Amino acid sequence: MFSLFAYPAWSQVWKDIKKKAEETVQNTSGNTKGLSSDEVVSGLKEALDIGAKKATESASKIGGFNKNDLIRIPFPEEARDVKELALKVGMSKQVEEFEETMNRAAEKASAEAVDVLVNAVSSMTVKDGFEILNGTDTAATHYLRENTTLELTQKFTPIVNKAIDAVELTRYWQPLASTYNKNPFKKEEINPDLTAYVTGKALDGLFTLIKQEEKSIRENPEARVTDLLKKVFGN
Repeated sequence: MFSLFAYPAWSQVWKDIKKKAEETVQNTSGNTKGLSSDEVVSGLKEALDIGAKKATESASKIGGFNKNDLIRIPFPEEARDVKELALKVGMSKQVEEFEETMNRAAEKASAEAVDVLVNAVSSMTVKDGFEILNGTDTAATHYLRENTTLELTQKFTPIVNKAIDAVELTRYWQPLASTYNKNPFKKEEINPDLTAYVTGKALDGLFTLIKQEEKSIRENPEARVTDLLKKVFGN
């Protein structure tokens, strides 16, 4: 079983890899002590692979969304008036169940993300790798989001749809949203497509966790346990 805690999670690693990258560029062909650009980027890929898996595991566990205030999916913001009305008429339990179901759907969908993210990391070019190394503190997250959002949306949508259909959320939501949208005094329209709302929020939450992992890679010293990481990130 993959153990996240057996790997270096985001270390001094980042400062060292930039140093090694600079050394790589400066090394002459006769300097056998230098690392190749392929080795530097392979080390980056290994670190990002671990980070993607860690974020996915965190998002997909029970309570990964529902008990994490950073990414928990709320009752749709544009429908806050609907929520307030429901609470006023004693439907707090239904509102709670509604939100819990949305978050459980996001957790189930996130379990399918790891292969997509790992494939995106493995297809990274040397140019991509050095751009990430020299980019902002969320450059890797941006790279992954740009290269996986379409495929992740396709994977997440049927899982989310099945989860919310199982408790008939759309049966109640769509008429509610449609009726609310006909109100001439509404502040803004509600998106009646609950699947799209949950899928979008699930992706936002997953990439928020990946962003945290990336920042940790760049800032927090940890042990290095694989041969490649010791070679690339070692002093």
